[in-house]
Amino acid sequence: TLMSGEIDCEDFRAKLSLHKDKPAIINTLEESGFTGRFYIHCDGALFGLMMPFAPKVSFKKPIGSVSVSGHKFVGCPMPCGVQITRLEHINALSRNVEYLASRDATIMGSRNGHAPLFLWYTLNRKGYRGFQKEVQKCLRNAHYLRGRLTSAGIGAMLNELSSTVVFERPQDEEFTRKWQLACQGNIAHVVVMPNITIDKLDDFVNELIEKRAVWYKDGKHKP
Repeated sequence: TLMSGEIDCEDFRAKLSLHKDKPAIINTLEESGFTGRFYIHCDGALFGLMMPFAPKVSFKKPIGSVSVSGHKFVGCPMPCGVQITRLEHINALSRNVEYLASRDATIMGSRNGHAPLFLWYTLNRKGYRGFQKEVQKCLRNAHYLRGRLTSAGIGAMLNELSSTVVFERPQDEEFTRKWQLACQGNIAHVVVMPNITIDKLDDFVNELIEKRAVWYKDGKHKP
């Protein structure tokens, strides 16, 4: 992948060309399509339920299937996911279950009965406009956080249509634990969710600036 996290399309094309005689299953993001023998499943995870409400994004691409997490952006109290696929794939998967006197199209033959109720309730309560407003708030606040960080001389990156702000890893593990930051190597990230307010972001950045003044003396060191 590229530094931004995107697929290196040139490298991807070259690898596909080397294996034209073999089928491929590609686990990727929402902006993809498939042709010929290539089946593409989009793992939407968190952003699968955010992207439809963002500008310039459409799910009209000819993908094979897409899955999204129900316990992340929607907030279902137990881990769960939803997979949507094309009818021809469901027909190939479904089978008759004699003791149920019906056809079963689930992947595992069973599922948690409570999770769909929580999802149904939340989707109906918030509605399309409700989710759209939350997504717009997340994107707006993510841009605000990136702006605060860069204005303070802290290296930060935010991909378009994303609410994940990547920045320099703090040097204090206590600070990292306090703010529950996810870190890898020399970078950390903040996923801006609907419950995160501007005041909370200001508190975070202000404390980070204070800590950096101690860690780096001038507070503007970039690793």
